[in-house]
Amino acid sequence: MQLHRTDKAKAELAAKERLLSVRERGALFLADGTKTRQEMMVLLQDTTGVLDKLVSEGYLTAGASMRSEAVVAAPVAAADTAVTTQAKAVMERSSSDSFDGKRSLATTRMFLFDICERMFVRKLPELAAQYREQLREARDRESMLKIADQMLFTVAQIAGTGRADGLSERIAMLLPLESLEAEVA
Repeated sequence: MQLHRTDKAKAELAAKERLLSVRERGALFLADGTKTRQEMMVLLQDTTGVLDKLVSEGYLTAGASMRSEAVVAAPVAAADTAVTTQAKAVMERSSSDSFDGKRSLATTRMFLFDICERMFVRKLPELAAQYREQLREARDRESMLKIADQMLFTVAQIAGTGRADGLSERIAMLLPLESLEAEVA
């Protein structure tokens, strides 16, 4: 069964105040209704039960319908090599442009600069200048992610939540996994 975001998850992603950790928010970004629980466990390297927590707290639901309010927990299965290969193939197919680089904060930062240039320079030049300056000043992961949240909120207002969700998924794919794991511990 595919995992879908509930209205509670969408509100969390759109809110300026965060209730969830970065790793949990990353899981919400990936829960687009096309990935199964097992595929997401492989992509997130979920050994701490992040997905189980999000399902039990009502942020994610398993099933065919995105609007379903009932939370149905799929049994957790061990991820073997076939599932890992399948998850990588799904991840490559779901991305509109292939990214062959390594996960890093520098790559994530460049992607955020690109979003700024493509989404804000023409319509909101003052805001674009503000975001560029904030990104230049961001020296750590947390400050960069705070700016990313602000940018995604603005993208959702301008271009809709679908566009913002797509950008959020890409940001989650660019962030280094080891720093996500360090924040959970």
